[in-house]
Amino acid sequence: MARNISFMLTTEQVRKRKKTVTRRLGWDFLKVGDELNACVKCMGLKKGEKIERLAKIRVVNVRRERLYDITPDDVIREGFEGHIVEWFIDMFMREMGVPSSAEVNRIEFEYV
Repeated sequence: MARNISFMLTTEQVRKRKKTVTRRLGWDFLKVGDELNACVKCMGLKKGEKIERLAKIRVVNVRRERLYDITPDDVIREGFEGHIVEWFIDMFMREMGVPSSAEVNRIEFEYV
């Protein structure tokens, strides 16, 4: 059974299939070929709420890197065309509460 992975901050990018890379704290167990259910929200659901699945995705590459190593191409692949690297780093730091030097897992995926 595939695990669920939340895309609460990038729901529209996944719906439009514009996002093919995500950066995560954790998720160290992922391997190439793993399939995941991309969802709007997976945890912290209120009573009566259900998981809303967006897509099934397959991991095609996973590696550790520093947040500040993101490239302009990866900002686009994260679903943020029109934004610059510094904007993405600031947004990630604010949302995740980590410094720009934080190690993250860069997960590249395809839609199944």
